[in-house]
Amino acid sequence: MNASNSNNNSQSSGSLNKKQSSWSGRFNEPVAELVKKYTASVSFDQRLAMFDIQGSIAHAQMLGAQNIISLDDVKAIEQGLNEIAQEIEAGQFEWLLDLEDVHLNIEKRLTDKIGDAGKRLHTGRSRNDQVATDVRLWLRSITDQIIVGLNKLQLSLLDLAEAHYDTVMPGFTHLQVAQPVTFGHHLLAYVEMLKRDGERFQDARKRINRLPLGAAALAGTSYPINREMVAETLGFDGVCENSLDAVSDRDFAIEFTFAASLVMMHLSRLSEELILWSSPRFAFIDIADRFCTGSSIMPQKKNPDVPELVRGKTGRVYGHLTALLTLMKGQPLAYNKDNQEDKEPLFDTADTLLITLEIYADMMRGITVNKDNMRQAASEGFATATDLADYLVKKGMPFRDAHEVVALAVRHAVEQKVDLSDLSLATLQQFAPSISEDVFAVLTLEGSLQSRNHIGGTAPVQVKAAIVRAREAIK
Repeated sequence: MNASNSNNNSQSSGSLNKKQSSWSGRFNEPVAELVKKYTASVSFDQRLAMFDIQGSIAHAQMLGAQNIISLDDVKAIEQGLNEIAQEIEAGQFEWLLDLEDVHLNIEKRLTDKIGDAGKRLHTGRSRNDQVATDVRLWLRSITDQIIVGLNKLQLSLLDLAEAHYDTVMPGFTHLQVAQPVTFGHHLLAYVEMLKRDGERFQDARKRINRLPLGAAALAGTSYPINREMVAETLGFDGVCENSLDAVSDRDFAIEFTFAASLVMMHLSRLSEELILWSSPRFAFIDIADRFCTGSSIMPQKKNPDVPELVRGKTGRVYGHLTALLTLMKGQPLAYNKDNQEDKEPLFDTADTLLITLEIYADMMRGITVNKDNMRQAASEGFATATDLADYLVKKGMPFRDAHEVVALAVRHAVEQKVDLSDLSLATLQQFAPSISEDVFAVLTLEGSLQSRNHIGGTAPVQVKAAIVRAREAIK
């Protein structure tokens, strides 16, 4: 098909106005005002505007290259869309509810500016593949921002971990004192979680970065389009290869929201610990004032509002994941109006995660550590009991027997209201004659830490090495 023939087959002799939709010729009465409000998406999908323009320019260039529309039309479309982008950026663009969505608003403005050339832009495409393309372009950009945000938060955690690579604190299981660890080692656990989160987003990006445009409404188009050219122009890795799937697929949005839910879950766990650690009963840390609020009635209060809100917003993101899964579960192929409901949960998930990562990275830089309180807590609860059992095993005792011996020694220490390290050598030898003077080096907090000198262990030298590896991985 040549450009002149395409121009003669103009899609409509009239132009869109505020009270006329792109499909109004089929209907005998206008859409009710209440239905317009109920079905319109322009109030929230206008954030896709720049990506809509980006995709439309690439589409127009392809139409010109394929001789489907004239190069003069392509030039006019490009110029018009660039001017519209400037209007939007300057806040001068008028968004009209009657035009339903971001796509028809931009198309109407383009037609007003350049006439019939603007009407030819929609040749060979549908709003179905257009919106799928816009969302993927937007989500690709958001995913890149999130990966940067995850890296920044990891670096904040690494800075704090490096400052406290040998700061002793109790490690917990069941929220009971278990074994000594270092604060740096504890923080590195969250660095590992965020590393996996970053890998998930990197992997999800591969599936986001496929081009649906060219699938048209559901079956492809009869025009001789070049989808690969559009994909290359827009930086996609390839095209969606089935037209039905291309317009109806929202797996990429669900996968993104799932990955976001996991990040929020990790940060909610850390938030719970920050809340506990900052309470007077623990007093392990202090959160900078700028991340806290006071009480309207109790003047002594300092409330950890940011970590509490992160904990709360995690449920919000979970809700969006459930909403998207539920949205898609009953839809037949191909596109259905239901899919309009994908945007608000997806947008809010992205907004929530981005600001959470930003504020968390700053908050971790404002953490003050109370080393003395951490150490005191680690010295309580018989944190080195396992080290005593390991000591006996190295003396030749089977581990299960050593476990029983140490349990009896702990019971005795509880009755005496002392720690294991406070028991005399003679007392310890009543439980195991093989115990000698060197046991007291084993029962110290530092001795316990140093003994875990293997990759993944909490020995300070291993913590420092893990920090170096983590920094290199981020680079």
